[in-house]
Amino acid sequence: MSMVALGLLFTAVTFFVMFSGTPISFALGGVAIIFMYFFMPESSLDTVTQNVYEEMASITLLSIPLFILKGAAIGKSRAGQDLYAAMHVWMAKIPGGLGIANVFACALFAAMAGSSPATCSAIGSAGIPEMRKRGYSPGFAAGIIAAGGTLGILLPPSITMILYAVAAEQSLGRLFLAGIGPGLLLVGLFAAFAAFQYTREYRKAKAAFESNGQESPLLLKEHFTLREKFEMMPRVGPFVVLLIGVMIALYGGYATPSETAGLGALLALALIAVVYGVWRIKDVTPILQSTLKESTMLMFIIGMSLLFSYVMSYLHISQSAAEWIVSLHLSKWVLLATILFLVIVLGFFLPPVSIILMLSPIVLPPLKAAGFDLIWFGILMTIVMETGLIHPPVGLNIFVIKNIAPDIPLKDIIWGVMPFVVLMLLAVLLICIFPGIATALPDAVMGPLGGGN
Repeated sequence: MSMVALGLLFTAVTFFVMFSGTPISFALGGVAIIFMYFFMPESSLDTVTQNVYEEMASITLLSIPLFILKGAAIGKSRAGQDLYAAMHVWMAKIPGGLGIANVFACALFAAMAGSSPATCSAIGSAGIPEMRKRGYSPGFAAGIIAAGGTLGILLPPSITMILYAVAAEQSLGRLFLAGIGPGLLLVGLFAAFAAFQYTREYRKAKAAFESNGQESPLLLKEHFTLREKFEMMPRVGPFVVLLIGVMIALYGGYATPSETAGLGALLALALIAVVYGVWRIKDVTPILQSTLKESTMLMFIIGMSLLFSYVMSYLHISQSAAEWIVSLHLSKWVLLATILFLVIVLGFFLPPVSIILMLSPIVLPPLKAAGFDLIWFGILMTIVMETGLIHPPVGLNIFVIKNIAPDIPLKDIIWGVMPFVVLMLLAVLLICIFPGIATALPDAVMGPLGGGN
């Protein structure tokens, strides 16, 4: 069988199995074993477990369950609600301050938990009812939380970035640093849109009141005393200190990523025990169960994705696909746009984990040959995958929001998130024009890296 025919068959079988409703891990692992049976030496089936183990024997991957434990500890406590409340109190006087407070709370919580669904759940459970109570439209309130939750895979510690670092063989510390600038850019864009949309809704509410006397909570002003503002700090302060401490340990060279993950998990458990009294067996058990369940699921997907990639590489499918892309002689920016468009399409059906591990062997060699910085590309790819968390048909964060606020129609949630999808694509364009947004901080902290954009 020719290489072209083999590659097309491999792709067709993969999509057929995926669209049959098979869970992603079983789909990838099943396709890999089928092609091992028919197109690889018979002895290869005897080494499936060995191959999976060898592919996963990375000290960097060890940090994933520990970061999940850290996120579960914070997510199962009232840290998200307290963080949101503190942001709200301090930003009440700003036009759209409540919406902006939710964006900032999502960013801080995402940086502590590293999980998009956990961020949506923790901040949204308090933020969405409060915004709606104060007159924000349901779609607008849902869009802010869904989009803010996506920051969980961009701001460190990001499990998605850990996987990209492994797949692309890049420095995890540099990748984490590269995510901070774009993360702050997205926070700024989201906050600016929240203020803009609030102003539009406020004007409509004011016009309705002046024309027919229809009152709206949007027209009411809230005031908090300085004492009330500072009373919120003791519950939030320790977690901010935890975030800063973990970053210093990692980037100061005091600990490896895995050691930092372990340190963060232990400190998070200690903090919720001290601040919220979560230390009894009945309190800690749900945290450990959630960590075990999510870690097992994610590591199984990673293992099967790596086996899938191993089979692609052994059969020279990934190498041939990469060579074919190079042979097209596309300009570097057309090449980049084509690959990012492919990531968007795959985001309709696949989670970021699978996209990274499936695409990396194919697209990274041509991108590197075109002179792109793979750290910089990793940030672009992550932002594009973020859009997959809030656009249909999969849109994981959309369904998290629907679970939190079941009375908001799905149509309203989808329309509420679409402006944020546009803002994310705008951020991608800005990072292409000004690559220093992603590369300046890692270059300043860890020194310049060879390669350009």
